[in-house]
Amino acid sequence: MPIKSLFIRHFSLLSLVCFFSFNPAGSTHALPKAKTRSINGLGTGSAYASLYDTLSLQQAGLQRAPFDLALRGLTKINPTRPVLSIVDLSQPSSHKRLYVIDLRSRKLLFHTYVSHGRNSGQLMAGQFSNEPSSFQSSLGFYRTLGTYQGKHGLSLQLQGLERGINDRAFDRAIVMHGADYVCEDFIRQTGRLGRSQGCPAVSNVLSKPIIETVKGGTCLFIYAPNPQYLAKSRYLVSPYTSG
Repeated sequence: MPIKSLFIRHFSLLSLVCFFSFNPAGSTHALPKAKTRSINGLGTGSAYASLYDTLSLQQAGLQRAPFDLALRGLTKINPTRPVLSIVDLSQPSSHKRLYVIDLRSRKLLFHTYVSHGRNSGQLMAGQFSNEPSSFQSSLGFYRTLGTYQGKHGLSLQLQGLERGINDRAFDRAIVMHGADYVCEDFIRQTGRLGRSQGCPAVSNVLSKPIIETVKGGTCLFIYAPNPQYLAKSRYLVSPYTSG
């Protein structure tokens, strides 16, 4: 056999070996899109869409829209741990509107009350701000940081991830903490929860277990059907494009 033909034959065999080594079972499927991100190695946000029904979140008061938007932003943030917290401010404060979901175990860990800022509204939150001393809630995506002992006891620092929307949260001392005005007794007396200076405050009873669960790099999404926010947020542009 001529040397040239022998070389071509061996090169072809070598190419086939390499192909099947890197493509199990000789798969010819296209690779995933480069911009598709996994959530800490657990797959893309679409992998968790079924949790809305599995966890009966509609029956728990959470509409589909904020859940889907939370998954969309979560995919871009790629948090350290696959725990997603949603504060749904489309609901009145007399409703349990905080949802803490463990995506790994596929469980709803907490479903409870959470406050909004005193200048965001009474029963419903309708006004939002990123400004210091506004005493209003800020919408959008946050990354949880570390904890500290403050005037409200154990508190959780939050990093606002959306420029011009909530990125002044740290400077404003917007944190998650416990508060005595977040309880059913307060609702019975006033028809609503008490209000914070902009912090997503939870009950004193649950503050420690919630904070210990979500601290250290998980995703918090504070939602309201606010047209300005929904149009401006870079995390909500499209499902799997990089932010």
